[in-house]
Amino acid sequence: MISRNWSRELLSVAAKAHRCLETQKRKISMPIKLPSNLPAFGVLKNEGVMVMSDYRAVRQDIRPLRIGLLNLMPKKIQTENQFARLIGATPLQIELSLIRMTHHHVKNAAVEHMKNFYRPFKEVRDSGDKFDGLIITGAPIEHLPYEEVDYWEELKSVFDWTQSHVHCIFGVCWGGMAMLKHFYDIEKHALSNKAFGCFHHRVLSPTSHYLRGFADVCVIPVSRWTEIKKIDLDKIQGLKILLGSDLVGPCLVQDDVHRSLYIFNHLEYDSDTLKQEYDRDVAAGGFAKTPLDYFPEDDPLQKPRNLWRGHAHLLYGNWVNEIYQTTPFDLSAIGD
Repeated sequence: MISRNWSRELLSVAAKAHRCLETQKRKISMPIKLPSNLPAFGVLKNEGVMVMSDYRAVRQDIRPLRIGLLNLMPKKIQTENQFARLIGATPLQIELSLIRMTHHHVKNAAVEHMKNFYRPFKEVRDSGDKFDGLIITGAPIEHLPYEEVDYWEELKSVFDWTQSHVHCIFGVCWGGMAMLKHFYDIEKHALSNKAFGCFHHRVLSPTSHYLRGFADVCVIPVSRWTEIKKIDLDKIQGLKILLGSDLVGPCLVQDDVHRSLYIFNHLEYDSDTLKQEYDRDVAAGGFAKTPLDYFPEDDPLQKPRNLWRGHAHLLYGNWVNEIYQTTPFDLSAIGD
């Protein structure tokens, strides 16, 4: 016969197990937290990505991962959608914060959109806020020397700030190149012809946590006039090339010293992003280079095929998971 004390203990254990099971069920489909009036909220919801408004988020007793997006691209909404789609597909609750350079004048986005959804970096820095992750996008200014970019000095202060206020950083395309310039004085080099299209990349570090689930070879969209040379990366102890291409060089680099990843190509691109760039070049007149291995039969009249979506979700999902596994529960402990 079971004593009353044992009965109470068994009931307590059963109750704890039930709560644990319910927590795990919720974690399987955790959403990304976005303002309900941000365009990405409706776009992702229609695509089946779970999104959560501020109202619902405050009713849950869960600490979401705080991830910032420093958006340097001219097409703000398109870029927001692309990255929110990738980090929002993970089984963890994400709180996405949009950040802009403080004094840079944005030409291609509505003033109201920037005012309603973006925080200037100075405000973020002065607030003392800390983040589990930060994505720094590219910018269509790779033809300029870094020192001629009008927000270069502030961007350098962003890079320094990340080392005490962000757990993990992801620099994309020009953003990653700029980080390598700041931290290691590695220069970008001009290409004689634009690298444009879908290129095969080899996995160079099969045991990397960031490449979990990757095939040996993956297709990644590329659109750039500059490159980072392998020989320059190999000189720096602590930099590890994870993905590379025989045609377009290094793609993904791990930097444990600065808790950073740098990707020089564009897994975040939509199916038609390269087509939009090609159509823009055609409309501008002159010769327009057809993106390599993008249109079926290299025919721009045919609908392009997306051959990179699966690996895009794997990479960003693995990055978010790595943050979750290693970030302090107490945000204030980041950088200590």
